Amino acid sequence: MDIKYSKADLNNDADASAIIEMVNALSEDEISGSQPLKSEIRQNLIPALKKYPNSFTILAFVDNKPAGMSLCFESLSSFKARPIVNIHDFVVKRDFRGHGIAKGLLKATEDEAIRRQACKLTLEVLEGNELAQKIYTKFGFQGYELDPQNGKALFWEKPI
Repeated sequence: MDIKYSKADLNNDADASAIIEMVNALSEDEISGSQPLKSEIRQNLIPALKKYPNSFTILAFVDNKPAGMSLCFESLSSFKARPIVNIHDFVVKRDFRGHGIAKGLLKATEDEAIRRQACKLTLEVLEGNELAQKIYTKFGFQGYELDPQNGKALFWEKPI
């Protein structure tokens, strides 16, 4: 099994196709709702990502086949005056799980974040996704809190 990790080039058709395939794999996973991406989303995803120059994607390939992805966006920590890298979408295709690909993707993502002089990596994980929580915890992620008396940060949303 030959595993390679690389930063995706959005102008490379093979990389762009791999990103769409990985986002679709995430969307089709039970934990994400078991729904394939609509064709409109497939068509618009890469052009939309190109509008975000501070985004990057790390792809994992096993024997030259797309196997996993870490899609990230850079923002700024006002408390540290340095970048923050948020892992927005993270997936290892079901057929490739159990081979250390998630750990390799996280390491490649961390390496890129360090190259960007980021002060931290962030991500969201569903409460019921215990397998992902185990992987992230093993890699060093933990709940975010500034002061234990005020508790951990909560992730909220307001659809618009």
